[in-house]
Amino acid sequence: MRVAVITGASQGLGLETARQLSELGYHTILTGRDKDALARAADGVANAEGQVLDVADDASAAAFFDWLHDIHGRLDVLVNNAGRIYGAHGASLLAADTGNLAEALNNNALSAHRMMRRAIPMMTKTGYGRIVNVSSGMGAVSDMGSGAVPYRVSKTTMNALTILAAHEAPQCVKVNAVCPGWVRTEMGGQSATRDVQSGASGIVWAATLPDEDPTGGFFRDGQPIEW
Repeated sequence: MRVAVITGASQGLGLETARQLSELGYHTILTGRDKDALARAADGVANAEGQVLDVADDASAAAFFDWLHDIHGRLDVLVNNAGRIYGAHGASLLAADTGNLAEALNNNALSAHRMMRRAIPMMTKTGYGRIVNVSSGMGAVSDMGSGAVPYRVSKTTMNALTILAAHEAPQCVKVNAVCPGWVRTEMGGQSATRDVQSGASGIVWAATLPDEDPTGGFFRDGQPIEW
């Protein structure tokens, strides 16, 4: 059974991604900071377990991969989903707090680097891997607007890391970024235009790409979008 790790999976997009992958026959490992919340979430997903992981902390990421290697010995899918808004959503660049910017970069973008630098060698050994970095259209330079500065910058950085990882990974490992759209989650709010199932489906599409499909791309609903 293939093993999928989803970060930020105790609720919202991460949890729904785990559900959909489980329905496809994957063993899913839900990760996050809250052990009790993970246990409750994993109880509602077949072939799932929860494991505490703080993606903003290098020691936590290292310990998680030690556990993964010892217990499962493989990693087939990694979904870097953990992330959140920092500071006032509408704050301009000049009003944005530098501390919020640094925290967003660490949690939303450098977290993907922490995970990928350990995941890619593990996937390379088994000759198969799919990495999905859950990004946002708000991080696209081609359509950069104002407001939510820490979040925008962190997602733009995640996009750059996606391209770099795709170039360095072997052909058997595909690395792509996905924009799920504006989804009705705790972060997206109830005014969002998409339900969580629709948002997660694009992530699952990228997590299950066949060998002939692309790497190093940015997608929404399985269709390429501009960086």
